[in-house]
Amino acid sequence: MSGVPDFFYKEAQRLRYVARSAFKLLQLQEKYRLIKQGSAVLDLGCAPGAWLQVACQSLGPIQNGGVVVGIDLKKVKVPSDYCDGRVQTVCADVLTLPRDHIRALSPKKAFTVILSDMCPPVSGIKNKDAALSAELGMRALDLAVGRSVLGQNVSDSEKETDESAKTQGDDGILAPGGNLVIKLLESENRQEFNQICKPLFKKASWLRPKATRPSSREIYLICQGLRA
Repeated sequence: MSGVPDFFYKEAQRLRYVARSAFKLLQLQEKYRLIKQGSAVLDLGCAPGAWLQVACQSLGPIQNGGVVVGIDLKKVKVPSDYCDGRVQTVCADVLTLPRDHIRALSPKKAFTVILSDMCPPVSGIKNKDAALSAELGMRALDLAVGRSVLGQNVSDSEKETDESAKTQGDDGILAPGGNLVIKLLESENRQEFNQICKPLFKKASWLRPKATRPSSREIYLICQGLRA
């Protein structure tokens, strides 16, 4: 954190969240009710673990069931606050991890909510950063709905990185009626994602959470109710 600690940074410390980003998911949850009691939640790009905390909170009491699975390139320790035995993390590259391996991490063999907070290392070159962000966003969408649904919308680069997943089946891992959140950097790719997602989900909308830093270009696409 650079500069003077802001409101969300201080609140995260006070409430024992591991990062201020917790308030982004808290706002999404308050506005859209994405995670319900007993949900199976997949958190892509889960470091440092703040969204794991909010997701587990949103599942309700432990007797109601549910699961939260976090995947990140970094090894992420499950936070001790707000998390319980329903939370686990996997250190892996989601671009190459076979989807059947991910699917098996849910007792339901599918997820009812997929959260993608993945972001590439920022180079400062806007077009490059936006393109890398869109690639990660497309991977999350591909995992959710399946390659056969996306069809020609999947880029050649993604086809190359997903060879291992092809051998495991191309079906999506988001259950019908499920919700998907994708973080992107503002660019013309926003319209492309709009065109792809609107026919696939009952509702697709955009939100820039209040906890987003003023200097950040990130925005979230919220897709609700995957059509069967």
